[in-house]
Amino acid sequence: MSDTAHLGQHLEDYVDELVKSGRYTSRNDVLREGVRLVEEREKRIKVLDAAIERGLADADAGRKTTAAEIASRLAAKYEMLAKDRGM
Repeated sequence: MSDTAHLGQHLEDYVDELVKSGRYTSRNDVLREGVRLVEEREKRIKVLDAAIERGLADADAGRKTTAAEIASRLAAKYEMLAKDRGM
């Protein structure tokens, strides 16, 4: 793998600024952190994609709750809470 990255002038300047400020000790540290953040984001996207797939499969199988049903349950829940608090 090459040790050279062409980031464009704006990002090159930003990386230099981060190193000069002392936030990072080297350009490599900045780039490693950036790649680590991309990796973390990609993992989160995979988790979200899996959750969406599960939700779609549930909906296709008829396992779903309408917004009206959820609103009704929440209203009942908060009415009980208010009643318990004497409101």
